[in-house]
Amino acid sequence: MARTSRPPVTIASDTLDRLERLAEGAMARNPDLADRLLTELARARVLAPERMPEDVAGIGSAVTFRDETTGREQTVVLAWPEDADIAAGRASVLTPIGVALIGLRAGARFTWETRVGETRELTVLTVGRADPMTPAA
Repeated sequence: MARTSRPPVTIASDTLDRLERLAEGAMARNPDLADRLLTELARARVLAPERMPEDVAGIGSAVTFRDETTGREQTVVLAWPEDADIAAGRASVLTPIGVALIGLRAGARFTWETRVGETRELTVLTVGRADPMTPAA
């Protein structure tokens, strides 16, 4: 299977430093995930917060994506680790799906490896601002 090229990543300048610090802090606990986040940040286009397009996934974004193998759609809200609550649909940016989604625009398609090692194609369907008090669907 041909690997899908990685879609562009855009990060707000006001979150870049914190994301880098989180990745560096996670290096001892989860080096593969930390390295993946640092790699994505290194290739990211960095914009001032006021210039960020509304359809780019950032902290606090509700992101709906589809698994192209199963057709299953899921919505998560990207969150800082201390605000994450998977039962409420808030996925930490320091999880595999959080790292995969941060900085992606609606319409992006990418290859993702599940926790059990399966390779899947995921497509970002929508990105929007989440109400912080409302769980994701």
